[in-house]
Amino acid sequence: MIAVLEACIFATVMGGFFGIILKKNLMMKILSMDVMSTGVISCYVLVASHRGLFTPILGSGTGIELGADSGAYADPVPQAVILTAIVIGFSIQALMLVGVMKLSRDNPTLEISEIEKSNTP
Repeated sequence: MIAVLEACIFATVMGGFFGIILKKNLMMKILSMDVMSTGVISCYVLVASHRGLFTPILGSGTGIELGADSGAYADPVPQAVILTAIVIGFSIQALMLVGVMKLSRDNPTLEISEIEKSNTP
């Protein structure tokens, strides 16, 4: 099961990577970057959950964990890092979309080759 998830995550990352390289439209490049970012975040979540899936919350006053043995819980630190990565990725994507909106006012197309032709001195 883990191998199938790893293969899907790898395909997502590589699909986004090749989309960034091969697509000529700026909107498609931004979308491909978002797909690649989703794959990287999924990979990080998969690696962080190898130890266990239970939350590290202690029982009420008993001193023992509910539903998990002492080492089978998920580490909360990678989860916090992933939340930060999602927020930063969203803000970067918003800034790129604003840049594309500014470019679209001056150019009738968002194809990179056409933008380069119209802005070359």
